[in-house]
Formats: sequence, C-alpha cells, structure tokens
Amino acid sequence: MFEIGSSLREARTRQGLDVNELELRTKVRGKYLRALEEERFEQLPGHTYVKGFLRTYADALGLDGQLYVDEYNSRYVGGDEETPLRARRVSPGGGRRRRDRRESHVVAIALTLIVLVTALVIAAWKFGGPEEERVPGLAPAGARRSQTGPSEATRATLVVRAGRGASFMEVRAGSRAGDQLYSGTLERGQTQRFVRSSLYVSFGSPANVAVKLNGNRVDLPAGGAYHVTADGISSVGGG
Repeated sequence: MFEIGSSLREARTRQGLDVNELELRTKVRGKYLRALEEERFEQLPGHTYVKGFLRTYADALGLDGQLYVDEYNSRYVGGDEETPLRARRVSPGGGRRRRDRRESHVVAIALTLIVLVTALVIAAWKFGGPEEERVPGLAPAGARRSQTGPSEATRATLVVRAGRGASFMEVRAGSRAGDQLYSGTLERGQTQRFVRSSLYVSFGSPANVAVKLNGNRVDLPAGGAYHVTADGISSVGGG
C-alpha cells in the first residue's frame, strides 16, 4: 500500500516537471492533476474519470499506471463504480442542507400563521369590539346621533338657477321678517343654494328661474313670494 498523491508529486518534482507541462502532455486539466496529487478525488466527476486520469498521469511520469488504478480501486471503489465521488463524499452535508431547508419551510409556515392570526385579531377588534362602557348620565353615541337625525331630515335645501333669464331674488330665513340671506339679481346661468329649516323667497321674474328642493325639481306655484320647507313650497302672496 502506498500514498497515491504523494508518489505522483514526488515523481513529477524529481523529473523537474511542473503541472502546466504535464497538462500539455496528458491533455488532462491542471486542476485535476493537482487534485490527484492531493488525493482530492471528490473534485473529479466519478471513479471512471479518476482511474483514467491516474493511469494517464502515472504513465506520463514513467510509472506503472495500472498499479495506481489498482491501489485506487482497493481503497475507494465499492459498489457502483459510476457513482460520482462528489455525491458520496458530501452526503452528510447534503443531509444537513435538506434538514435546513425543512426547518426553513417550517419557520416560513409558522410566520405565515402568525401574520394571519394577527390580522384576524385586528379585524375582530376593529369591527366587532366590545360595547362601549356606559357612564351614568352620559347618553350613548347612538342616542346622540338619533337626536340630530330628525333636524337634518327637516332641513330644506333650495337650489335656484336662472335658466331662462335674469331675475331679482330675495331670500330670508324663516319668514319675510327673518334675517336676509340674499338680495340681488340672479343673472342668467347663475345658481344660488340655501339650507334652512324654512325660507322666505321672492322673485321679480319667477318664470325665469328653475327650482330644486332637496334634489327634486319643483314647479313654483302662482305668485312671486314663497314659503319653503322640507315638505314643499307654498305661495305667500306678492313679493
């Protein structure tokens, strides 16, 4: 039994040859020749390549190539000779990598579940949270909103547009004696909007204006002055 790599290296150095020269002589890449000398056989594709390169390298150095092949077979070859050495030598590391990948998958799944649970908790808190604690003497928020609801429903939203021509217009809050909200000539194409529980409106030329009450078109009754509420528009006589 002898050391394959060291005997090859000693034969080469004894003859004063370097790896580059032997690469040209054997047609085997220099990195493979160095691997043979250092017995790093796992860097070659498989047993067949190792034995072929060993025979070629040893013969180029004037050694018995078959002797090196036999020594390699006795020490490294067993079972399927075509099995790459790389796979056989690194199997423990490969197992660790597979375990690492499995652990990574488990961690990823766990993180995904945590994110989903967190999202569900946030959604439940936001949309289905506990009822507000009632404080004696303080009305619930829903009750406060219900109190303001009817007043919003009884407000009149009046929109006046001078569509056919200009018209003088006066608008007061509530009645003819109420606060003046508008007084002037509404030119053709102009629009004014008013929101009150009730309004007093008078027009110089009622035929020239179009009126909407709470979004609905309303025909003005005869006359020039009107009382406006959310329920409708009624004439109150001349302006």
